Amino acid sequence: MAERGRPRGFDRGAALARAMEVFWAKGYEGASMAELTAAMGINSPSLYAAFGCKEALFREALALYGGTEGCEIWGPVAAAATAREAVEAFLMQTARAFTRPGKPRGCLVVLSALHATENSRTVRRALLRLRAKTVDDLAARLRQGMEAGEIAPGTDAKAVASYFVTVQQGMSIQARDGASREKLETIARAALAAWGPLTQG
Repeated sequence: MAERGRPRGFDRGAALARAMEVFWAKGYEGASMAELTAAMGINSPSLYAAFGCKEALFREALALYGGTEGCEIWGPVAAAATAREAVEAFLMQTARAFTRPGKPRGCLVVLSALHATENSRTVRRALLRLRAKTVDDLAARLRQGMEAGEIAPGTDAKAVASYFVTVQQGMSIQARDGASREKLETIARAALAAWGPLTQG
């Protein structure tokens, strides 16, 4: 008979990390409860007791993703000395992060719920907000570049940020389709060639 309680020594953080990778690889709807519980090493009642429901588990996994995987991209962006270096770091770190051995390819935020269904509507709205925040955060860094004189006055920072984020989202799809880090870096360098025309008026 299946044990109804959580296993002795249950590590909630480790279980959440494993659930995150299932969602990352399979998407929100593609990740079945059987796959989630198997990866987490618990049964369904234990999952509900620890996390509430599948959507609540996904939202926690999403927060974990942002606080771990997302930092690998945004940390170097924040540390960059110039706006151009920030965008270069954004794209080059993306090429590395999206193709790491032993990790699902691409981006959980981009790929996990592209189509709204009855079961994923609220999840998709949360992902839309996160994708919009990516544009806003990069645009804020570009505006700092405008204030520093690196970017021409009057440049539409949000439009430029949207361009580079769109490239990054395409890199996510390319990575999921099997593109190598080197191929993604080539895409990033091609996109960076537009920096001058986009930012120098």
